[in-house]
Amino acid sequence: NTINLLEVMLEAGIKKFVFSSSAATYGNPVKIPIDEAHPQVPCNPYGLSKLFIEQIVSTYERAYGIKHIYLRYFNAAGADPEGRIGEDHYPETHIIPLLILTALGIKKQFTVFGNDYETSDGTCIRDYVHVMDIADAHVKALEFMDTEKRSEEFNLGSSMGYSVNEIISKVEQVSGKKIPVEYTERREGDPAILIAGCKKAREILGWRPHYSIEKTIMTAWEWHKKYPKGFKDVK
Repeated sequence: NTINLLEVMLEAGIKKFVFSSSAATYGNPVKIPIDEAHPQVPCNPYGLSKLFIEQIVSTYERAYGIKHIYLRYFNAAGADPEGRIGEDHYPETHIIPLLILTALGIKKQFTVFGNDYETSDGTCIRDYVHVMDIADAHVKALEFMDTEKRSEEFNLGSSMGYSVNEIISKVEQVSGKKIPVEYTERREGDPAILIAGCKKAREILGWRPHYSIEKTIMTAWEWHKKYPKGFKDVK
């Protein structure tokens, strides 16, 4: 589908491409924080698929001059602060929505995959970035391409790491609910720690995140509380 899109772009004379990539392209980190120069060695199919697309788009630049910006998200989270749009996946796999659905009683318990990692509390550590901050980065990326007319790649994260147990605690604090938790075996392809190095985005795009993890969770909580069945509840 990416190739189809690129072919249509060529037919239409469009030579700018902003791609929603992922920190999953880096795989298991060899250094923390992870900057854009980090080796890209994905350890799961999702990251591999994102890297494939980056390679395809880069090839189209060499062949046809399509410029690109790769925005490598860390963990996108949160909801529209005005309560119009939130996360509604099926099946849901993201930690914050799953915890909120458990707090609301829609799910019976939350499953933690592994509590024996070499981290402060044994659970994986991740970097979370609010969707509104990601949206802001997209606007800045388009403006950059208009003025600089060159390709680049940028990490998007908060440069802060939170363990799974810490996120559970924060959702409990926001919701006022105790969340039942089950600890089980690790999932293959889950690195212990992923934290973004975002210096490049700050210096070149002038981008920085504005939403704390607490505010990110609060926006998600308010949306799910309003629409516990997701968009099926939206009138």
